[in-house]
Amino acid sequence: MSQSAGAGGAFPGTFDAGLLSPVSASPVVAALTGDGAVLAAILAVESGWAAVLEKAGLAPAGSAAVVSTAAEPGRYDAADIARRAQGGGNPVIPLLADLRKNVAALDHAGIGAAKAVHTSLTSQDVLDTALMLLARNTVEAVLGDLKGTTAALAALAGQHADTLCVGRSLTQHSLPYTFGLRAAQWFHGVAAAGRQLAGLQFPVQLGGAAGTLAAATVLTADAPAGPFNPATPFNPATPFSLADGLAAQLGLAPAPGPWHTNRLPVTALGHALASVLDALSKIAADVLFLSRPEVAEAAEPRAAGRGVSSAMPQKQNPVLSVLVRSAALQAPGLAAQLHLAAANFNDERPDGAWHTEWPALRQLLALTLGAAGHARELAEGLRVFPDAMRRNLDLAGPLLLAEGVSAAVAPLLPERDGLNGRQQLQAVVDRTLEAPPAEQPATYRRLLRDAVPADTFTDLRLAELLDPASYLGQSPEIARRILAAYPDFAPSSTDPNGANRG
Repeated sequence: MSQSAGAGGAFPGTFDAGLLSPVSASPVVAALTGDGAVLAAILAVESGWAAVLEKAGLAPAGSAAVVSTAAEPGRYDAADIARRAQGGGNPVIPLLADLRKNVAALDHAGIGAAKAVHTSLTSQDVLDTALMLLARNTVEAVLGDLKGTTAALAALAGQHADTLCVGRSLTQHSLPYTFGLRAAQWFHGVAAAGRQLAGLQFPVQLGGAAGTLAAATVLTADAPAGPFNPATPFNPATPFSLADGLAAQLGLAPAPGPWHTNRLPVTALGHALASVLDALSKIAADVLFLSRPEVAEAAEPRAAGRGVSSAMPQKQNPVLSVLVRSAALQAPGLAAQLHLAAANFNDERPDGAWHTEWPALRQLLALTLGAAGHARELAEGLRVFPDAMRRNLDLAGPLLLAEGVSAAVAPLLPERDGLNGRQQLQAVVDRTLEAPPAEQPATYRRLLRDAVPADTFTDLRLAELLDPASYLGQSPEIARRILAAYPDFAPSSTDPNGANRG
């Protein structure tokens, strides 16, 4: 997503505004992942490096300020740099040429500020570090939306702890369920994926031309001893202290050594982003089903202009869920591309694999950020219809309790006609299913009563067994344990036991 004004003006139609990617077509996504953000991250690395060199006494005093001014993103044309990047195969090379020109023009005092620009670095150092910086900023925004989503889901879990609905497996009704547990399970997926994302590190990259820090070693060979880092007040500048200094300058993690051919920071990030989209897609898939008119158990929040059809004025399409799903369906291929690239990092800089990481990683970041915002709005505004849930639960009638009936009754039945208790009750179910669907509830009750002696189970006790609320297992405890396991994603004001139920 180019942020250059020239890209959309001088060359109409070349500006990527996300026309075919509505899930990520947002000013927030563009600001954090677009070409402008990439440009700013590269410039931040170059500016940060100048500051580190000056602190270490390896660049003239005052040079960092000159470089910082020259590195203001507004001075650069992303579209022009992108075109010129074809000459060297990456955007750092043409951007660096422009940066050096600007530094020279701004060095009015003639202090030699250009000595602080890119000294002992290589393009991969800058671009890898810039992408880590871009990723860190984007992940922070994603986590903000995920915590908004989990807060809303925790509230739904509490409000609907006792709201009966039907559980479904392989498209069919399975057992009684609660909407509170469903919301808690949604929460579980998002919180687990969010915690994985929050646990990532974004390491600085510094290795020089071939990952040996040779140029930095020469640079620091005659470095003056002096205060560089408060934690090591008399440590002379070394290539490793410079790398750690850049990490501190940018707010990234230090690295034990160059990772230019070991791509775990990239593949781990891709995996975590795809996992987030997996979890969000589970919610979206459920809402897409639950909002079908024939189900009608939930609906997306209403908003002017959302969900409209170009042909059918009555339609209210669940667009938030559709957009989240669209992002999740793209994620596996993008994450696989990152792994494919990592597996093909030959030599000390690969011939093409590195380049394939950039668009895949940025697209994953953009899709995840866009989907996280939509999922948050979905969770915070989800409309829930308990009456419809009860109506659909009742469609299966008492047959839905057949498992519970068998567990409670079968051990008490004597063998009859060579059939044990469990087999007798299965025969009741089989005979019931032969009846028309509308007659099955009454048929099952009658056949069950005939099969179970009254002195074994009274009518009242059988009625209790056929109450859906009597066969919820550990649903409330499961929901409570899930929310309690993720205090970093569940607001403390939410009572997992349902004390704040609406």
